[in-house]
Amino acid sequence: MGIVGNPTDTGMQIHDARELDAEALRRVLARPRIDFSSVLSTVAPIVEDVRKRGDAAVRELTQRFDGVQLDRVCVPLAELETPALAPEVQRAFDTAHANIAAFHAAQRGANLDLETMPGVRCRRVTRAIPSVGLYVPGGSAVLPSSALMLAIPAALAGCGTIVLATPPRADGSVSPEVLYCAKRAGATHLLLAGGAQAVAAMAWGTASVPKVDKLLGPGNQFVTAAKMALQSSEAMVAIDMPAGPSEVMVVADAGAAPAHVALDLLSQAEHGPDSQAVLIALPGLDAARVRGRGRAPALRLANAYAPEHLILNVADADDWVDGVQCAGSVFVGPWTPESVGDYASGTNHTLPTYGYARMYSGVSLDSFTRKMTVQRLSREGLERLGPAVMTMAAVEGLEAHRRAVAVRLGVE
Repeated sequence: MGIVGNPTDTGMQIHDARELDAEALRRVLARPRIDFSSVLSTVAPIVEDVRKRGDAAVRELTQRFDGVQLDRVCVPLAELETPALAPEVQRAFDTAHANIAAFHAAQRGANLDLETMPGVRCRRVTRAIPSVGLYVPGGSAVLPSSALMLAIPAALAGCGTIVLATPPRADGSVSPEVLYCAKRAGATHLLLAGGAQAVAAMAWGTASVPKVDKLLGPGNQFVTAAKMALQSSEAMVAIDMPAGPSEVMVVADAGAAPAHVALDLLSQAEHGPDSQAVLIALPGLDAARVRGRGRAPALRLANAYAPEHLILNVADADDWVDGVQCAGSVFVGPWTPESVGDYASGTNHTLPTYGYARMYSGVSLDSFTRKMTVQRLSREGLERLGPAVMTMAAVEGLEAHRRAVAVRLGVE
């Protein structure tokens, strides 16, 4: 196997995977650990202050952390004019909107409806989460693309209240691109705050901020810590997924253009100093030898790392996809940079990081819905199914369960 590289803030680490035993490989693929205990100790008083004082706390915290004095904390988007953007900028966001909406609308699946036995009908139906809070970062970079990625599926799912939170600019306004995308995508409220205070305001609700049932969206370690703390609090709020630093893994064979590989790695590294960029190189192997010797070990590495973004820049990239088991999003072939998924291909860019791709999915239409089951039995159905239910209830010692069936069937 070729080379595994992991650029970090201490420089590029280069390893030959053929020389690594299992324990050494585990250490190479290990991500820097985040000490959430110390972050939570910082976040906890912020969350509690917002719970107790609502909008007043958000105003004071925004003044303290962002240096911005807010007149209004949260504004219904219907009250704001759609900003005018440069024509080419508006066309770009409209193109992204169309592709993202098309991909997520296609995820509306048919409801399950099945007769498990005569007279016993079971269904599974989909219902939108009534109120959701979307966090769009705005610190080192303004991210209107995240407004599209989060608000479009929320609106398509039918969420009635969609609160979009983003840090205000120095004058207390929001960037016109974020505002355009929020309105275009169907958000209902704009919360001019960032950090733990914004997350707490949406989770608890304030005089101006509607209380939400689920929090979604990327953010720094303070945002992540606040989300994690709030999901286990009395706020009764769910979150999309835990999150860590952004990351990419590139698998490249000898035919990959070096500039393409380098820029794919750099495009992830520019998110911040803690971003992870990993290269699995298959040097000196032609396509036939990659298929024979390189694919299996490379896929083992990729699946063990479970990257947020996995780029397959190899000659037979389509043939690799079935072997990928753990990744947030996969980019297939030399003409598919990670950038297209971040912006406009149609897939969602809110993805599991930090190895959570092993057990979490990225944001989709399903993230904004719940599945509810429904059953209806006829008299015939209960006569067929009832004896089994009564027997099982008796085994478990739940007499009221047994009698609820028995009394209907007259077999007390």
